[in-house]
Amino acid sequence: MTAATHSTLFPQVPDSADAVLEGLDPEQREVATALRGPVCVLAGAGTGKTRAITHRIAYGVRAGILQPSSVLAVTFTNRAAGEMRGRLRQLGASGVQARTFHSAALRQLQYFWPKAIGGSLPRLVDRKIQLVADAAAACRIRLDRGELRDATAEIEWSKVTQTVPADYAPAAAKAGRETPRDPAEIAQLYAAYEDLKRARSVIDFEDVLLLTVAVLQDRHDVAQQVRAQYQHFVVDEYQDVSPLQQRLLELWLGDRDDLCVVGDASQTIYSFTGATPDHLLDFRGRHPGATVVKLVRDYRSTPQVVHLANGLLAQARGRAADHRLELVSQRPAGPEPVYTEYTDEPAEAEGAARRIRELIDAGVPAAEIAVLFRTNSQSETYEQALADIGVPYQLRGAERFFDRPEVRKAGSALRAAARFGGNDSLLDEAVDLPSQVRAVLSGEGWTTQPPAGSGAVRERWESLAALVSLAQDFAAARTGATLSDLVVELDERAGAQHAPTVQGVTLASLHSAKGLEWDVVFLVGVAEGMMPITYAKTDEQIEEERRLLYVGVTRAREHLHLSWALARSPGGRPSRRPSRFLKGLRPGSGTAAAGRTAAGGAGGGVERGFRGGGGGAAVTVPRRARRTPARCRVCGRTLTDAGEMKLMRCEGCPSDMDEGVYERLCEWRAVQAERSGQPAFCVFTDKTLVAIAESVPEDERDLARIPGVGARKLNRYGTEVLAICAGQEGVGLDEDG
Repeated sequence: MTAATHSTLFPQVPDSADAVLEGLDPEQREVATALRGPVCVLAGAGTGKTRAITHRIAYGVRAGILQPSSVLAVTFTNRAAGEMRGRLRQLGASGVQARTFHSAALRQLQYFWPKAIGGSLPRLVDRKIQLVADAAAACRIRLDRGELRDATAEIEWSKVTQTVPADYAPAAAKAGRETPRDPAEIAQLYAAYEDLKRARSVIDFEDVLLLTVAVLQDRHDVAQQVRAQYQHFVVDEYQDVSPLQQRLLELWLGDRDDLCVVGDASQTIYSFTGATPDHLLDFRGRHPGATVVKLVRDYRSTPQVVHLANGLLAQARGRAADHRLELVSQRPAGPEPVYTEYTDEPAEAEGAARRIRELIDAGVPAAEIAVLFRTNSQSETYEQALADIGVPYQLRGAERFFDRPEVRKAGSALRAAARFGGNDSLLDEAVDLPSQVRAVLSGEGWTTQPPAGSGAVRERWESLAALVSLAQDFAAARTGATLSDLVVELDERAGAQHAPTVQGVTLASLHSAKGLEWDVVFLVGVAEGMMPITYAKTDEQIEEERRLLYVGVTRAREHLHLSWALARSPGGRPSRRPSRFLKGLRPGSGTAAAGRTAAGGAGGGVERGFRGGGGGAAVTVPRRARRTPARCRVCGRTLTDAGEMKLMRCEGCPSDMDEGVYERLCEWRAVQAERSGQPAFCVFTDKTLVAIAESVPEDERDLARIPGVGARKLNRYGTEVLAICAGQEGVGLDEDG
């Protein structure tokens, strides 16, 4: 379930550009208003990165600064691109192109191919594995099913890293890849595969990017036409960019720098496909004038979940770890993560299923629960355990919602009812939109009660039930909405792949769970050999496995269950042990291994580069030293809540605030906010004012120690705040000053 579907489903479109900015925190607002020049957003899990960049685009469009047709936003999955289009539509910024790299490149290639190459674009093959099998046969190389899949992955990696067959063997050795066969054989297979494609006049998905790059490099007129169309670029999940995608992005940009990239090196989990965080980490080096904004306020997860996530990364090593972001939860305290050891894997699955049944019976929606595992092969055991106990489930990565046959058929039935409903006896008793939808879908198999058991019948019912639920939400948000209005909404959602929530526990691999979130997450199989996976040998591979577990942990909003089994099957030898990544984090597991200090570390905020004509070196805010755990200055308890950390005391501990100073600070802040045209919290939050009034700092050093007073605000407001604390009257309140 995404943050978009978890929030209000049908929000009102903001009535102005300024209204688009309402509700953004200070760092998100910095992103939204930084509309020119290179911008790099380092966004931790759950910090609202999609919110920040969609509001940035919408603000630019609504303010008349950006033309919708001149903006190209690219990401990596159809779901993410669809969600971005849906959010932009809700913000009143329709017309912006939000696509995957492949979709954007294919669109350009189809348009320019007749002009640049001549004739029709070769047919695009959906799956290359059969072509690889034919190439293997031509080379007389025998591959079993697993080797065939792995060889296909090697060809894909070669192409996105722009490695030709002749260079495959040394490139694979340099990258430390474990090849499924002798590298010379893979190189031979790769060459035969390329020959076979040419002979059959077909291209694959990687060719779409390669050919687009070739056309833009070779045809200056085509490149100029593309650059005239798109002047502003936004790239989401920038840590997952491959060398080939980076090259395409550079060709789109030309010599311009109106680029905003968003990413988190700690969520780099696709390096096996050629993704590398180096482009993200090197961004400031390539663009010295870049504005860098760090988002660390975690709105998704409780302090307990965030503490575990931060603990995982604190033990990490390597370049991505050097630039980790230390999250600060903005949510109330929740339950501690639960760790459970089982005798074998079936017992682990049954234990998770029983707990899920209890949660659903207690009122937790099934759609707010997920079971996440390392490999897809683990899914079957959990499917069986949930089916045995009568819990509905859905498999993540299965067919897209609006592509399901029952959804397409239901859409046709609703469209017909909207057009000819006056002659449909089914609608005679329907008094409002939800009852009309229920009446129409009852003819498609929907019933008030779900069918017993699981399987295809239950899945069809769940799809129709999701449409019924969507109609209820739509009618509640849009007074007087008609069936025709709902059909338009469904068509727009289908175009954006903005699916409604299907009621069922989600079963997903950790890789496919990226970008999603649930109230309750079960991380299963967290044992050595599975997490990290057995074939992770090098330090880099081990660290990627750690990041994968970090991604899993940060999917949970409130309840997090981690489990492992001592044996694979009942009666098996109990030789397994919990994952090394949990050492020092779960109760009774000893002391965590010391990690490396984060270079970019703990705090959020903004760094602005020097953009003068001389192209001088970037000017950065001094890095903060790594923080020790915050403790209450009254009782000494470790603080995890963001508000308490600002006050440096528990909410319940007595305050020694100077009421006079606090009142004068509030008056001063109101004037500053009015002058700058910003909400008051953008000057200082209430908690920061309370902290200042409690400590009454005497100099800049004391003021700088207060959380919420960064270098920028210290430079801007420090003199006046210290004057107020010193008892000077009328500071900053003179409107003519």
